[in-house]
Amino acid sequence: MIRWCSALLLTLFLLGSLTAQNKPLTQQQVDTRVEKLLGQMTLDEKIGQMTQIPGAPILDIQVKPEDLIRKGQDGSLLWLTDPVEMNRLQHIAVEQTRLHIPILFGLDVIHGYRTIFPAPLAMAASWDPKMAEAAQAVAAKEARADGFAWTFAPMVDIARDPRWGRIVEGAGEDPFLGAAMARAQVKGFQGDDLSSPDHVLACVKHFAGYGAADGGRDYDSSYISDDLMWNVYLPPFKAALDAGVGTVMSAYMDLNDVPATGNRWLLHDVLRETWGFNGFVVSDAIAIKSLITHGYARDGIDAAFKAANAGVNMDMASGTYADNLGKLVQQGRISTAEIDAMVRPILAAKIRLGLFENPYAKMNSQQVASDPHHAELARMAAQQSMVLLRNQDSLLPLAKSGKYSSIAVIGPLADAGDDQLSMWGHIGKPNPPVSVLQGIRTKLGNSVRIEYAKGPNITRDYPSFFQDALHIHVDPKQTPEEAKKAFDDAVATATRSDLTVMVLGEGSIMNAEAASRASLDFVGQQEQLLEAVMATGKPVVLVLINARPINLTWASEHVPAILEAWMPGQEGGNAVADLLFGDAVPGGKLPITWPRNGGQIPIYYAHNLTQAPETDPKFTSRYWDLPTSPQYPFGYGLSYTTFTYSNVRVSNANPKIGDSFEVTADVQNTGSRAGDTVAQLYIHQQAGSASRPVRQLKGFERITLAPGEKKTVHFSLGKDELSYWSPSLRKWVEEPEQFDVWVGEDSTAKLHSAFKIVQ
Repeated sequence: MIRWCSALLLTLFLLGSLTAQNKPLTQQQVDTRVEKLLGQMTLDEKIGQMTQIPGAPILDIQVKPEDLIRKGQDGSLLWLTDPVEMNRLQHIAVEQTRLHIPILFGLDVIHGYRTIFPAPLAMAASWDPKMAEAAQAVAAKEARADGFAWTFAPMVDIARDPRWGRIVEGAGEDPFLGAAMARAQVKGFQGDDLSSPDHVLACVKHFAGYGAADGGRDYDSSYISDDLMWNVYLPPFKAALDAGVGTVMSAYMDLNDVPATGNRWLLHDVLRETWGFNGFVVSDAIAIKSLITHGYARDGIDAAFKAANAGVNMDMASGTYADNLGKLVQQGRISTAEIDAMVRPILAAKIRLGLFENPYAKMNSQQVASDPHHAELARMAAQQSMVLLRNQDSLLPLAKSGKYSSIAVIGPLADAGDDQLSMWGHIGKPNPPVSVLQGIRTKLGNSVRIEYAKGPNITRDYPSFFQDALHIHVDPKQTPEEAKKAFDDAVATATRSDLTVMVLGEGSIMNAEAASRASLDFVGQQEQLLEAVMATGKPVVLVLINARPINLTWASEHVPAILEAWMPGQEGGNAVADLLFGDAVPGGKLPITWPRNGGQIPIYYAHNLTQAPETDPKFTSRYWDLPTSPQYPFGYGLSYTTFTYSNVRVSNANPKIGDSFEVTADVQNTGSRAGDTVAQLYIHQQAGSASRPVRQLKGFERITLAPGEKKTVHFSLGKDELSYWSPSLRKWVEEPEQFDVWVGEDSTAKLHSAFKIVQ
């Protein structure tokens, strides 16, 4: 794809989202309206604004939204996806209650509402924040058309354990890349004016440390040192706040033995006192009631007190605030002034969103999504997110005609477009997705005979609540006889074809929430099928549809071409075909270190040096049965062309503390076709008040170069990039020390220079 066209399309999307609106309200105007409303509200009405009720039954909670709305005791509603019903309930709130306060409808619009984009981990693999911003602007426009003014996204949890199912919702392992993607998504969702009909209120989640769950087990406890919290897990949240995010979601898990939803250090000391956040905090679903389950709260009234005291403004779906806050006020444990303080930002958000003036859904999301540019952007995003992991003897790109008279497309995910959407891609009203098989058939037409074989099904037991709510298809389990026949048919199809495209990985039910895995091996018989097809002696291209790294130990040695497509969204099949047949060039890079197998976890590039470092010539491995190195390093990704990096320069070799300076390097396309690369800058502080990681990403830029073209990339380094939170000094420091700096295509970059910060 021609990069200037990509840039133009992104620019048009971002400019198009800035529709003409009245000037945003000033803070004083918002405050005046909030105080006027507060002065008229009863205690029950205030507590109602702090209550979010489910529009569908969840677990053992059964509610009738209409009854609470008529009493003015529902501030927000979630998990209702019928805009007709939403408008009916909104009419009751706005027209039939005393104060006419509108409902704030929320939904998990994670990577698209009708137009489904690549999942967030895939978008991070594009290393293109502007792309992520444009994608979320489209998602916001479509969701707002159906009445959703609030999305529970972006998720910015740093994750270093790919067993954790929700790794697919974030940007991977690195706080610098994660912060860039967090800023971009907030800007895309919220735009410059929340009252615009094209934007929604964003909710950054899960605050904080949820991605560090023990064993990668969803909901499990996290134990995080202050050093890691400030330097690794908190920076993406801070970036979202700096971008103006309006709401924050508290996390489910225990953080250092204090549940995040009752953790005053997190929600008050850090979020409000240190960072000055003035929006509101919503709990994760039933998390306030779950303080009892954690063994942190004695009962409902204790849970409500601890959550409110910690700083949670709104109770998602548990009813704990509705049942207990009034009692706490009567007991004098919570004052009416404290209740008012918690309600103010909720009312302010509704005012800024323009809900009092425009409370109803237009119910035209289908019309909005019919804009052909939405699908074009989804296809381009998928192309740019995919990572070429292996391309032995330049098997890719494939010829569209002449070389192969027949192609086999094989695998349980080859014609499973729904499985390209991820779990969260199903929650809105997704457009019909294009599978890999469909994409290849459309690309080649009648020029090549294409045969398809699914092979054995892959499946898992799936929580009925998610299956019912999201309408996700689950492949049935097969008898051994059925599975063997499907296996044999697939091998036979490959045998009579000139080339095989195998599409393997994970289905939608195997990732995101409640989808952690103990193993990174291929599910079911996929590995055996891959080996059997390779044994036919025909060329094989492996396309991965998955939400996390998979064990490729065997494949990386035997399969000549491997394309990581992630959960690529509705246009995934078209994008895969574009890349396989050379109409686009892969340029994505891994946002996470790819382990050889689960025994290496956690594995990440920004680790500290040890007394026996890998750079020691005598070093072999810390495992006697496995190399320490990953299968593929962080930032890795191949292209159909080649790039060289040279002439790294530091503009000031001896900057003073607080100075900003520039690092530049030349990048040249040394191949025969145009392509993208991501220039990456890493630093290492050689000494200081704490041991520093061997490398830290501190700059990146995705660029397109024509054959032979050379470009100088520029990176700025200053206090923000060179400071860190020191556990020994217990403060942020920028220290006068010697630094290494590297520029290259991944975290193993060799092009090196140095500088020394002086007093």
